[in-house]
Amino acid sequence: MSEPGSAGAAPTAPLVRVENVSKTFRVAGGTVVAVDDVSLDVRKGEILGIIGYSGAGKSTLVRLMNALELPTSGRVFVGDEELTALPEKRLRTVRREIGMIFQQFNLLRSRTVAANVAYPLRLAGVRQPERDARVARLLDFVGLLEKAHSHPEQLSGGQKQRVGIARALATNPPLLLADEATSALDPETTADVLALLKRVNQELGVTIVVITHEMEAIRAIADRVAVMHAGRVVEHGDVYEVFSAPRTDAAAGFVRTVLRDRPSPQTLERLRRVHSGRLVTVQVRDAHGFTAAVTRAFAARGVENEVVFGGISELQNRSVGALTYELTGPDAAIDDALADLAAQGIQAFDEGGAPDNGELS
Repeated sequence: MSEPGSAGAAPTAPLVRVENVSKTFRVAGGTVVAVDDVSLDVRKGEILGIIGYSGAGKSTLVRLMNALELPTSGRVFVGDEELTALPEKRLRTVRREIGMIFQQFNLLRSRTVAANVAYPLRLAGVRQPERDARVARLLDFVGLLEKAHSHPEQLSGGQKQRVGIARALATNPPLLLADEATSALDPETTADVLALLKRVNQELGVTIVVITHEMEAIRAIADRVAVMHAGRVVEHGDVYEVFSAPRTDAAAGFVRTVLRDRPSPQTLERLRRVHSGRLVTVQVRDAHGFTAAVTRAFAARGVENEVVFGGISELQNRSVGALTYELTGPDAAIDDALADLAAQGIQAFDEGGAPDNGELS
């Protein structure tokens, strides 16, 4: 790991490769498939978010990435090492190259902040002068140098997680796994911790895998996202692409928790009571020229339009969202206008029935 202040690596070749991995646990009365034939790459230098509800298999998947669990079938590679083929002694060495932070911090209560960060260095046999210098640099990087001699019970939740991050970085790992690292924190503290993880990625060049059930965390820092459901990766790709055009119900459900740009069934009922025109939602992507294109399509056919719901957000320096219009005019003219938009790559959805030119599950 580079020292703070060095440039982060650009996303390139995979640092982690998961190939057709399944993990089955024996339970009373049978077995549970926690991970089901998952193949996934984590590119060097990126932040990959893995999102799913409780029981989706995401935490098991991340434990397979550092061999805390071994797969029932399939292979896991970190760098050039196939974790699934290594003896336990070699695995212990490889795990030192993989940092881990947890939801409940897992700090040693009897040790000071500095001693907590130094602990993995002691296990690795690092001499005290170098150990002390590295601990000081890391605590300064996470903004807790003045807390070096405090104990965990004297810290806030956000400060504890900062200590956890510093400890995870102590052995200069190229890979950091964050399992629900912000779930126990309030929104403001969550934003601070996510910003710190982004700095770790950008300034230290550390590849990060973020496991979460919160789409806002994915939106804040991830480059790519994998959506898990029932042990499988049902959708993955660039964060902007998944947010702007989710292909599965699972991904669309997470996106709605953040963007809230599509009217709910209850909102649609209210809108229909107060608007007599036809309600159509138009998807916004890369908004340059969007308003002019929509206005031209409606005006050319004499269709009156008014925005009655929706919103546009900024994601990775690009616009994403949806606007719901009340359209007034002959159905044929409205259909023609929507066909015009579709020809320009702008999706529109009739909120009274099936989508007109695409699907937004």
